[in-house]
Amino acid sequence: MRRLLLPLLVVLLHAARGSSAGGGNGSCTRSCGRTSVPYPFGFSSGCTVRLGCDDATGTAWLGGTTSLGLLVSNVTPRALVLTLHPDCSRPLNASVEALFADNYAPSAQNALVVSLCNDTHAAAADAHLSNCTIPPEAYIDSSCKSIRCLLPVTTKAAATIGVGSSSSSFLNRSEMRRVGSVCSGLVSASIYSNTAGPALQLTALELDWWVQGRCGGCSSHANCEEFTAPTTQQKAFRCECPEGFDGDGYIAGAGCRRRRVPKCNPSKYISGSCGKLVQIGLLVAGIFFGAMVMGITCLVYHLLRRRSAAIRTQQSTKRLLSEASCTVPFYTYREIERATNGFAEDQRLGTGAYGTVYAGRLSNNRLVAVKRIKQRDNAGLDRVMNEVKLVSSVSHRNLVRLLGCCIENGQQILVYEFMPNGTLAQHLQRERGPAAVPWTVRLRIAAETARAVAYLHSEVHPPIYHRDIKSSNILLDHEYNSKVADFGLSRMGMTSVDSSHISTAPQGTPGYVDPQYHQNFHLSDKSDVYSFGVVLVEIITAMKAVDFSRVGSEVNLAQLAVDRIGRGCLDDIVDPYLDPHRDAWTLTSIHKVAELAFRCLAFHSEMRPSMAEVADELEQIQVSGWAPSTDDAAFMSTTSSLCSSAPSRCTDKSWETAKSRRQQAAANAVAKQDAAKGAVADSPVSVQERWFSDRSSPSSNSLLRNSSMN
Repeated sequence: MRRLLLPLLVVLLHAARGSSAGGGNGSCTRSCGRTSVPYPFGFSSGCTVRLGCDDATGTAWLGGTTSLGLLVSNVTPRALVLTLHPDCSRPLNASVEALFADNYAPSAQNALVVSLCNDTHAAAADAHLSNCTIPPEAYIDSSCKSIRCLLPVTTKAAATIGVGSSSSSFLNRSEMRRVGSVCSGLVSASIYSNTAGPALQLTALELDWWVQGRCGGCSSHANCEEFTAPTTQQKAFRCECPEGFDGDGYIAGAGCRRRRVPKCNPSKYISGSCGKLVQIGLLVAGIFFGAMVMGITCLVYHLLRRRSAAIRTQQSTKRLLSEASCTVPFYTYREIERATNGFAEDQRLGTGAYGTVYAGRLSNNRLVAVKRIKQRDNAGLDRVMNEVKLVSSVSHRNLVRLLGCCIENGQQILVYEFMPNGTLAQHLQRERGPAAVPWTVRLRIAAETARAVAYLHSEVHPPIYHRDIKSSNILLDHEYNSKVADFGLSRMGMTSVDSSHISTAPQGTPGYVDPQYHQNFHLSDKSDVYSFGVVLVEIITAMKAVDFSRVGSEVNLAQLAVDRIGRGCLDDIVDPYLDPHRDAWTLTSIHKVAELAFRCLAFHSEMRPSMAEVADELEQIQVSGWAPSTDDAAFMSTTSSLCSSAPSRCTDKSWETAKSRRQQAAANAVAKQDAAKGAVADSPVSVQERWFSDRSSPSSNSLLRNSSMN
């Protein structure tokens, strides 16, 4: 008898173990390592929806093979969430077939990044494909080419799936197959959700799921939603346990089980010595309940006040996603945090009014500069969107390149190319070592910066006004080439020839803001010209734009420079490290740049030259005749010669003659300007008609010519 009972007991034990693992379906295994999934999903042949499993690593995936990289990260009562790490070799058509099945399909909240596209037929084949002008660094390899962004191409389900949600829209499988005829690679995806406020999840894809059949498959007490499946056009349903019940709601699954509530009979504790304890407990409960009601009231009031701001933030996030997601790549917050060692203090490069910049190293070992915006509200989001739109729409060798952005975890972060030699301001103020920047290097930096700003004004349509030109926004690469940065305050200019300016509240850095713009709120390209004039004076003097350690009338560097240049006393403020009297070319070129800065700092914008004219004059000064010196070689290991002819020396007589001419010209300029302004002598008014007549040939009034004539 024992011999007969023993095998029967073993069979019963195996059946009980299988039933426990299946969660209501004994033939289905619902765990893979530490990953567990509810009905109808599982990892064996007896499951309604079978997923792939690697027991060794606990990795679950969708599709017939793990090579597609459709990794399962989470299963909710309504959605199956996948993780799609960037992969240039993932086939698009095979991925589409794996993502659409009888029990699930991608929702319309997903956006895809595709590659290996036929550029010739992409625009004609599908209007939903958009260019991604700057591919993510992680995507760049020999197989990832022609990266494009696929905007949601949706189809509506026959019935609502999910009360109060937008999950009734799905990606259109037919349209995606048509895209597969143009592009053959699926690189990555992202999810945008606004059910509980704006949220963006990168490298992820969300599938809505259901069970084929009717609501008879739901257990008692379960709520059932019945609709038509978008992939099969057949009846489908979804179960969910109500409040107070646990389980998945399916008869074939765990069903719905009422939560156990401990029973008590407090009446027997009211009398006797326990009565006082009960009264004290009731008193404490009352106090706690009153405090909780007050706290909830305050919370509701606070939420109501922030509701309008949250709506604006949601709208801005949507706009940022639609306008910028296909322009620059998104980095996850985890990637940025890892690159900067958790935003470590020793990684910090500098802090400004709008954010802090950190040095970082991405997973591909590339050095980058990470700028974390201080404002984490709607204004900070608008600033990020403005910079992404503007920087990604321009291309110039002397404009810093935006590599990507991150808008996760309430953070707004921009990723730029790394500039190893810091900012021009740091070198002028000797913050990066005691060595002074030679004049030839300073002049080249000024010419390159002017050419970059002139490109924004003249070659971009509509033009872009930077609004924050300053020495700390001029970055230097390893060869001391300049790169203009920080477009957060930039604005698009007017395209009509009848409009010379736009009206907007003045913004910028004190000491660099155009005084006429500050006075009448008229922003134009000449506002950047004024700011660049301050930078030219900084290059000549190595002084700060605003320095309260100077006497009151000299705190503002622009006002100080206009006074000294106008009176012919430039030598009073020239950086002594430049040694301007060592040769004729250095002497005359410094004075030419000073004269140009004098014109840029004119109070009236119409008296200032354009940035194109400024760039031309600086380049002409560069090639007017000099040879590299030993100072250049000591400062930079590689410096290219801009011309081969060596300058001649200036005599004392030629210097005095030129100085006298400059003093007379400056006196005439100030007198004529004062008459036009009603004799307002303390404004930074600079030049008159003579400077404009000499624009086309900036060397015609130079000290070098005066020296040769005498």
